[in-house]
Amino acid sequence: MPRNYDTQKNNLYTKKLRAILKTQPSCCATFMRGIESQTTVLTRYGYAIDLNTFFMYLKAEVGHFKDKSPIDLTLNDLSRVRAVDIEMFLEHLTLYSRDEREFVNHERAKARKLSTLRSFYKYFFKREMIENNVAALVEIPKLHEHAIIRLEPNEIANLLDIAEEGTGLSPMQKKYHKLTKLRDVAILSLFLGTGIRISELAGIDMADMDFANNTFLIIRKGGKEDLLSFGEEVRSALLQHLVQREQIKTAPGHEQALFLSIQKKRLTVRAIENLVKKYAAIATPLKKISPHKLRSTYGTMLYRETGDIYLVADVLGHKDVNTTRKHYAALSEDRRRIAARVIKLRKQDDGEPNSDSFR
Repeated sequence: MPRNYDTQKNNLYTKKLRAILKTQPSCCATFMRGIESQTTVLTRYGYAIDLNTFFMYLKAEVGHFKDKSPIDLTLNDLSRVRAVDIEMFLEHLTLYSRDEREFVNHERAKARKLSTLRSFYKYFFKREMIENNVAALVEIPKLHEHAIIRLEPNEIANLLDIAEEGTGLSPMQKKYHKLTKLRDVAILSLFLGTGIRISELAGIDMADMDFANNTFLIIRKGGKEDLLSFGEEVRSALLQHLVQREQIKTAPGHEQALFLSIQKKRLTVRAIENLVKKYAAIATPLKKISPHKLRSTYGTMLYRETGDIYLVADVLGHKDVNTTRKHYAALSEDRRRIAARVIKLRKQDDGEPNSDSFR
């Protein structure tokens, strides 16, 4: 059973999804009901946003849709979409304006929106409600691998010191820092000491903590419960935060939250992201560090220490170990080079390989 925070979040996105479906073709509601058992409400809401962007593009850019509002589109209308229309939609996503705002989509964002269209058309094609699955004809944009940005050990220590001491903060930031430094150090320690996801961290309740076993309960993607363990440094940071946290009278409905904002409400994902960026901008100004980069840092440290990719995948909550391999491939290559160097086939008396023996 989802905890209070997760129930609130699900209820919020259920309301948002229902609101956006009222502006969309009736077939969208059919699609959402059909995939409900296999997806979370957050996933379905993301699909609805992507579909909305596509429908608005059709009305604005594709001739025979210009006289139709998105809500009036039928499956017969959507069957008239050609593969080239979807390809042009993906190109359009690179940079477009709406309501005097500019939007930019890179490779992964485009691939996600195409994946939404593929799921949408596949659903109705399998049920023989449309004759062609046009989205399946469009190639998924090639995803280029980017360098994985992580913190080095000295940078980790520097980041935690700055969060603890407030070095480099503006006078206004220092004013709030006196109130939040124990919380902030605990949050950074959790990221760096457990590899937790930002959404998982935001959802932690005080009752989830088990200091007798140095573990805590989280809700993974898809709503699955899991236990994460933490070491003594994280334990110390959490206990110091808890002493302060237990003295705070929270806003109604936020009594169980482990991490609170200045307004005494559960800290949001956006606020946590800003918190990390604030300290990281001082500690490592040449690296753009986010909560996910701290997660990568943890995974790197764990892999360096253990060499066990399956352990890293398990702790990080990756369903497929190949996802983990992709992120830590460079470290695997380092280990292979070490393996190649330590094997000596023939040695001279001084212990060095005898190059003459290879001639």
